[in-house]
Amino acid sequence: MDRFQAMQVFVRVVDANSFTRAADSLSLPRTTVTTIIQNLERLLGVRLLNRTTRRIGLTPDGAGYYQHCVRILADVEETEACFQEAALRLKGRLRIDVPTCIGRLILIPSLCDFHDKYPDVELVLGLGDRPVDMVQEAVDCVIRGGDLEDSSLVARRIGTLQTVTCASPTYIARHGMPQTIESLRDHHAVHYFMSRTGRNCAWDFKVDGKHQEVDMKGTVAVNEAGAYLDCGLKGFGLIQVARYMALPHLQSGELIEILPQWKPSSTAISVLYPQSRQLSPKVRAFTDWVAELFAGCPLLSGRDETDPAAGACGVFQRQLGMPSAMALAQPQPRTEPALVQTTPPRRRSAREEAAEYAL
Repeated sequence: MDRFQAMQVFVRVVDANSFTRAADSLSLPRTTVTTIIQNLERLLGVRLLNRTTRRIGLTPDGAGYYQHCVRILADVEETEACFQEAALRLKGRLRIDVPTCIGRLILIPSLCDFHDKYPDVELVLGLGDRPVDMVQEAVDCVIRGGDLEDSSLVARRIGTLQTVTCASPTYIARHGMPQTIESLRDHHAVHYFMSRTGRNCAWDFKVDGKHQEVDMKGTVAVNEAGAYLDCGLKGFGLIQVARYMALPHLQSGELIEILPQWKPSSTAISVLYPQSRQLSPKVRAFTDWVAELFAGCPLLSGRDETDPAAGACGVFQRQLGMPSAMALAQPQPRTEPALVQTTPPRRRSAREEAAEYAL
């Protein structure tokens, strides 16, 4: 019996809370995984797992053995990583989960850079604003905003997002421009509600250095950041949205900033991962890469577009449709005089326009 493999299989079964999911992630038949666990229990002379038709639970002996296995496997992985010649030797599957807009607007446009650095890492990217169970869903790390609620997770702060209060010109023409914090009670807001609790997020401002919450009326609530922004653009109410998302619409006049003298509180953004993944070279490589990505752009590190560094920020340039510094540095091909076009250009479909906006 391969004891090291047995430890790997046991940890994967516990993390996935499923023999089937563990077998799939290890590319092993389910019967093989079941046999390995049975042989391991027979070897140790204790029962490690309580099995029912609906779930798997650790016995007290199993919980202790799991903690030892996690440390041993992490030590082995760390030791092997120390002797690798370069980070490009990293390989294997890395499952991460990020909010939809961060994934679409920030990560996906930059993934070629990550792939160039780590070509043998299979990156499995989940997009969504709902909270995920990292153990149940076998997720290695997540990117989330706000304070850390689960003390069992390790958090590395990678940036700070500025939030802006704004509304569409249509809404302002219909309801007027708020002039004070108190006047907000006469206005309508688009609410963002948390999937886990169903509660609306509080409206928050910094007034004289102190946080002040405002109760806002509203007739629309959503739980996805892109939909939240769309509701604001359609004039359903005031919104408080991340500045990197609102920036192109502020520049075009589709949104107007409200009460700029009283900014909403900024939000910390972090990479979170279970303690069992703390020493994983793949998780560390991704965390270092995304931290560098955020640090390189003022919009993702607590500053705004007036910062001198914004001119070189890839996220800022993509949002405004500007060519990147890298693109400008490339030699431009000589263009020949264009032929006269005798047929009108094909009008892009709504699907094509939506796809362009997503990137």
